[in-house]
Amino acid sequence: MTTLLSSEFEIVCPCCGAVQTVDARLKRVVTHREPEHEDKPELDQAQRILAEEAARREALFRQSVTDERTRGDVLSKRFDEALERARHEPVTRPERDFDLD
Repeated sequence: MTTLLSSEFEIVCPCCGAVQTVDARLKRVVTHREPEHEDKPELDQAQRILAEEAARREALFRQSVTDERTRGDVLSKRFDEALERARHEPVTRPERDFDLD
């Protein structure tokens, strides 16, 4: 624990347990300490974690490539549906505000 000045006080966050030291004269946070987490990965697991993250990124990239390839087909299908709908609707003259006077 650090030595506090007379104008400093510590605040413990109720959510995460972090400790902040606040200086009352400066009206700002002087230090911030995060609590130790029990679920920290060990150094010998680093290679496995990196490999899993690389596989996840690769899967996301492949999915985005697949989505982009089929995007044109989906857009052309939507365009064809809208064109067919427009063919069956009657052609009407749009109303303008000054026509209502």
